[in-house]
Amino acid sequence: MKFERFEDIIAWQKSKELVISAYACFKECIDYSFRNQIQRAVISIMNNIAEGFERKTNKEFIRFLYMAKGSCGEARSMLYLALELKYISREDFEKNYNMALEISKILSGLIKSL
Repeated sequence: MKFERFEDIIAWQKSKELVISAYACFKECIDYSFRNQIQRAVISIMNNIAEGFERKTNKEFIRFLYMAKGSCGEARSMLYLALELKYISREDFEKNYNMALEISKILSGLIKSL
C-alpha cells in the first residue's frame, strides 16, 4: 500500500471522526480528568498514525500503528466506564465503540500489509 500523505490513510480519517465524536459526547462531562483521558486516547490514535507515517520507514510506521491500536483499546475500555458511570448514553457508547473497533481492525490490516 502506498500513501502520499497520512491524510490519505483511511484509519487516520476515521480516527479524526472518532476524535470529533468523542469531544462532542464528553463536552458536558464534569469529570475533567476522565474527559481529558479519553480525549487524549482518541487523539493519540490519529497522531500516532500521522507520526509513524512521517517517519518514512515501514519498521517505524508499524511501531506507531501498534501504539495507535493500543490507544484504540484504551478508548474502548474507557467507553465501558463512561457507560457504567452514565457519562454517555448507550447509543453514544455503541457509536464510539464501533468506530474505535473498526479503526483497530483497519490498523491490523494495514500492519499486515506492511
